[in-house]
Amino acid sequence: MSFLDIILPIVGSLMLIICVLVGVAFLTLLERKVLGYIQIRKGPNKVGLMGIPQPFSDAIKLFTKEQTYPFLSNYLPYYFSPVFSLFLVLLLWMVIPYFTSLYSFNLGILFFLCCTSLGVYTVMISGWSSNSNYALLGGLRAVAQTISYEVSLSFIMLSFVFLIGGYNLVNFFYYQQNIWFIFITIPLCMVWFSSSLAETNRTPFDFAEGESELVSGFNVEYSSGGFALIFLAEYASILFMSMLFTLMFLGGDIFSMFFYFKLVFISFLFIWVRGTLPRFRYDKLMYMSWKSYLPVSLNYLIFFLGVKVFINSILI
Repeated sequence: MSFLDIILPIVGSLMLIICVLVGVAFLTLLERKVLGYIQIRKGPNKVGLMGIPQPFSDAIKLFTKEQTYPFLSNYLPYYFSPVFSLFLVLLLWMVIPYFTSLYSFNLGILFFLCCTSLGVYTVMISGWSSNSNYALLGGLRAVAQTISYEVSLSFIMLSFVFLIGGYNLVNFFYYQQNIWFIFITIPLCMVWFSSSLAETNRTPFDFAEGESELVSGFNVEYSSGGFALIFLAEYASILFMSMLFTLMFLGGDIFSMFFYFKLVFISFLFIWVRGTLPRFRYDKLMYMSWKSYLPVSLNYLIFFLGVKVFINSILI
């Protein structure tokens, strides 16, 4: 293995992380603008030209504020859980199937499932270590919700594993050259999208941050840098879920410019849903996960398994 083989993936990863963070900054601006127009107002328009540098001034403001911490909190878990949560989400981006000298994962889908499962712990620890009743309740809600929807997400992923015959995300690109998967799996696509909303704690499933009853949920005690890191992790996760949706259902050609337009459109859908729908009731959220989405994803899993066995028997 040459020196270039070691250094190129590292440089590529750093560039990818920087681009993701800049993308997150402008996703927050897009969200504020879109929500502004939905609510018939302007959104940020004072800083610079049409408010474009607003995310950067927000970042400077947040990271230069004094870092406070509750006197009764468990300091180390409280301090490190936002850092770890952002680290996990940025680690997720390494799974993107670039054909250049970045990492190539033969088990990319399993890597994705492992990282999203670990994301539950960061929310739980940040809620528990604050030693605040509101934060603890928000953390418990987030854990229950994320675990419930992860089950249907993993079953949907598994059905695609049977369909494409491997765990590598590159296969989605090869299998969708003639027809996008959205045309043959529309119900699965809808279930995946709303499960992604629940997985990333977005409206109408934002119970972990239920302002009306929990002040601000699991991040209520965080300020300045800690709050900014939680915020960055959430939006990087939204961008990643949009990328994964585009890869799985809308043709996975990462090297076409059209791919990124589709990615932005899916991110816009996340924002559109937030501006349109009211918050769900918590018991209905759980009911929907276990009584609706789980049977649908299980049925599709069995269906794809049957299709694969049928095709193999014909080929033999």
